Amino acid sequence: MNTSSKDTRVPVESATVEPSPLAPGQGTQSIAIERRRRFLERKHLVALIVQRLAFGILMLLAVSVLIFAGTEILPGDVATAILGQEATPEALEAIRRSLNLYDPPVQRYWDWLLGAIQGDLGNSLSNGRSVAQQLSFRLANTFFLAGVAASVAIPVALILGIFSAINQNNAFDRIVNMTSLAAISLPEFFIGYILILFFAVKLGWFP
Repeated sequence: MNTSSKDTRVPVESATVEPSPLAPGQGTQSIAIERRRRFLERKHLVALIVQRLAFGILMLLAVSVLIFAGTEILPGDVATAILGQEATPEALEAIRRSLNLYDPPVQRYWDWLLGAIQGDLGNSLSNGRSVAQQLSFRLANTFFLAGVAASVAIPVALILGIFSAINQNNAFDRIVNMTSLAAISLPEFFIGYILILFFAVKLGWFP
């Protein structure tokens, strides 16, 4: 006699696995690790900035030493360059004493360096005017020129870069890359002459 056996298996409902709660102190430890990581990143960035600034200061110091040494080894002296070859010995002697040219070169460079640190760059030997004032006037013109150049170069570079990325490895991309490489390779004054010839002389857009 065949007897039908009933399925006694209990259906298992789909259970959702819930994340196990963090162990006591584990959340605080992960937050501390994240804070330490961010602190180390900021510390590395600050150290990099300080390193670059220190390198720039050392570079300026080395350049000033080389320029001062170069002027010392040149034939003649500053007094002769100011008064000319026909100056009397008395006039040369007076100007040498007024400029402290009889002091040792190391002492004169140290005196200049102390003044430069305090913002006193001295006076120009060619016209007697303050070096700091002359630099500030030219620095303003330099910043104006750099700002105008950046206002033109940055949008053009962004537009060309976007179109080159869209049209990668085609004729437009190759032309942009070749033109950019040629512009970087040529000296700035040569490009300036070409722009003056084209926009000022040929087209007459600028004086």
